Amino acid sequence: MTAIYFLVALVVIAAILMGMYNALVRVRNQVRNAWSQIDVQLKRRHDLIPNLVETVKGYAGHEKQTLENVVKARSQAVSAQGVEAQSMAEGALSSALGRLMVVVEQYPDLKANQNFLALQEELSSTENKISFSRQHYNDSAMVMNNKVETFPSNIVAGMFGFKREPFFEVQDEVEREAPKVQF
Repeated sequence: MTAIYFLVALVVIAAILMGMYNALVRVRNQVRNAWSQIDVQLKRRHDLIPNLVETVKGYAGHEKQTLENVVKARSQAVSAQGVEAQSMAEGALSSALGRLMVVVEQYPDLKANQNFLALQEELSSTENKISFSRQHYNDSAMVMNNKVETFPSNIVAGMFGFKREPFFEVQDEVEREAPKVQF
């Protein structure tokens, strides 16, 4: 009779461990999917930037340094690997794009150009999608980190090599500041 109780207890413990392992796998896959969504939107952003730079170049060719900074930042963002590196590179790219938009303000003809307006609208839409994707990724990373750190799933996570996921954070202090609106 004791052997039956022991066997039942062993089966229950195995079922609990399998459930925890499967939950960790599901959450890890959710994090990977969320990161893929960010990657898709960043690719879209990276594809838009050369067209935007070329359009601006036609009107503001003497703003060479600003345009070169955007192209350089885009190149670094495209080649960045991992959440932390990509987060930093994307922050630098956002900063360079912000400086480019300041330059654009000095050229009324450019601001009225239909091609530029369409590109600017597309980039703005993409930035919003990136923001939502980052939020979803961070939510998924938080769920994963909670499972990896809380008892008893932390035991299963440690046994099978599940790790904490880094958050996609704003690296540039300028991005943290609220925009100033003046009339």
